Amino acid sequence: MKALFVSYNQAYHEEVLDIMQRSGLKGYTFWDTTMGSGSFKGEPHLGSHAWPTLNSSLLIMAEDSLVPGFKARIKALDEKSPAMGLRCFSWSIDQD
Repeated sequence: MKALFVSYNQAYHEEVLDIMQRSGLKGYTFWDTTMGSGSFKGEPHLGSHAWPTLNSSLLIMAEDSLVPGFKARIKALDEKSPAMGLRCFSWSIDQD
């Protein structure tokens, strides 16, 4: 099983949920407002006068077999507008 942390510009919310559905993923935890700055490219998302945009974030638990398709779709969306900000991180997780 994998845990997926997805952080994205709030403008992407409906598209990210659509990608989840098309990838067979259902359960998630959602944070409406998250702030941060990418480590490579893009602009900070801080909700301030200087940097007004904000992010949202999802934590998704997924079967290993569903992860590659989801990550590929997320990457394709990110490549359309890299400066907007969209990242997906995954790690192995155990369920007790």
